[in-house]
Amino acid sequence: MVERWAVGGQAASSPKIENYLGFPQGISGAELAERAREQACRFGAEILLLREGVRGEFLPGKGIGYLADGSKIVAHASVCATGIAYRRLDLPNEDRFLGAGLYYGAGASEAELCGDEQVVVVGGGNSAGQAALHLARYASKVTMVLREQRLTEFMSQYLADAIRASERIEVLLRTEVVALHGDRILRAITLRDNETGEERILESSWVFLCLGGFPHTEWAEEVGIVRDDAGYLVTGPDLLHNGQRPENWPLEREPYYLETNVPGVFAAGDVRHGSIKRCASAVGEGAMAVTFVHRYLTSG
Repeated sequence: MVERWAVGGQAASSPKIENYLGFPQGISGAELAERAREQACRFGAEILLLREGVRGEFLPGKGIGYLADGSKIVAHASVCATGIAYRRLDLPNEDRFLGAGLYYGAGASEAELCGDEQVVVVGGGNSAGQAALHLARYASKVTMVLREQRLTEFMSQYLADAIRASERIEVLLRTEVVALHGDRILRAITLRDNETGEERILESSWVFLCLGGFPHTEWAEEVGIVRDDAGYLVTGPDLLHNGQRPENWPLEREPYYLETNVPGVFAAGDVRHGSIKRCASAVGEGAMAVTFVHRYLTSG
């Protein structure tokens, strides 16, 4: 397994995952990722941390992955589970304030540091809802900033209900961050109401961005792997058009469910077109992908 940052991806940065089977009281993303790492190592997996794949070549029955450090890995089959990268605000000074008042995601460690502070969570998905509820345990007030018209547009109902019931969480709908202010650290942000056009400044040195993400799959385009308009890898039945296989598909059989248009190259989790963006779904797809890898290796 080649991992650019840390095992677990975005799930590892979640302060609490409450909809994963077997943990009725919830579990932090970091703890779940660490348990997964220990279990994978116990079964003999080799994990290469702080390594990044930059290019791939796919020949009949063999794939070659090139890493940023110049090394390469040769494999008969591969599973792409790279997930997605955090979306940005694309505002001036964003890079300067990163880690100095502006944070992507909301880890448990940051929450304990912002006690009795005004905290802002930007985003309207489940990760944003989980972050707001967790931060509300420590902060004096949490302001959620959403572009959406309603809280449940991209968020599960149980999270929305819990947010509405919290006296410490304020929800601003149809609103976005349009400017960042500060010196060495972030001091305030400008919010714009997209319905009225009114702008106001909110003082805060704790702004957490939970804006979802996009897949890093440029490498796939270079080797001819089919992506959708948003860059997600297309697999299995979604590759068929009017029952016909892709033009460059070389085998007599149809692609397996999680297989791309390159035989032996599979995709699982958030990086895959049409996937359900949930931790349990990603784990399930990973298990399915491994099953299809075994089938591919034995039958081609």
